[in-house]
Amino acid sequence: QSGARINISEGSCPERIVTITGPTDAIFKAFSMIALKFEEDINASMTNSTVTSNPPVTLRLVVPASQCGSLIGKGGSKIKEIRESTGAQVQVAGDMLPNSTERAVTISGTPDAIIQCVKQICVVMLESPPKGATIPYRPKPASAPIIFAGGQAFTIQGQYAIPHPDLTKLHQLAMQHPPFTPLGQTTPGFPGLDATTPTSSHELTIPNDLIGCIIGRQGSKINEIRQMSGAQIKIANATEGSAERQVTITGSPANISLAQYLINAR
Repeated sequence: QSGARINISEGSCPERIVTITGPTDAIFKAFSMIALKFEEDINASMTNSTVTSNPPVTLRLVVPASQCGSLIGKGGSKIKEIRESTGAQVQVAGDMLPNSTERAVTISGTPDAIIQCVKQICVVMLESPPKGATIPYRPKPASAPIIFAGGQAFTIQGQYAIPHPDLTKLHQLAMQHPPFTPLGQTTPGFPGLDATTPTSSHELTIPNDLIGCIIGRQGSKINEIRQMSGAQIKIANATEGSAERQVTITGSPANISLAQYLINAR
């Protein structure tokens, strides 16, 4: 009905991205239909509620970070003007969305206020196009705990272990790296679960500018790699004048090769 092109990202994630493309009037029409749909949903869910006023309609827009400055304006002047003239609440997230150069802009209010607000945001975005390359935000599937058993990887969902072919492949690949198959072991099993497997150490050097993505925010990524691989991973402190950091991985040969694979994948 709006004449806009509408694409919805795949559904294996907790969030999905709706991309609306077309002339501005087609976009406003699509947005107004979406906002009204959301309002309908809110009304339906509040029918038996004792609350006197319904919550506002809320949309999260995904905007290239390079355009957020223009949206905020000098000293916050533009965003203040949009809030005052439309009556919508507008908030620009301080941090970029994971693994992207985009930020979330949350708008909430009545459907009418939201449509007026989207109009003004579109005007700003047309006047100041994004600078440089934009890495789009892609939601990640909800991460479930992973177990390796009998050479297969399983993700835990509720009370069930679901076989995970991608991780099984990765796991088998890690087992096959020739230098890391323990001597005399012809069929790669999962020696990491066997307490008698000898442990060894392996060192890697990683460029300083890549170390951040391996450590992750507050160590989240490196902890994930430690958990998945079962290896101990130590990252040496930065030494002055060196462009690289030393990483020591300790564990069974299988743990080490899986940790290496996960680090390289990052």
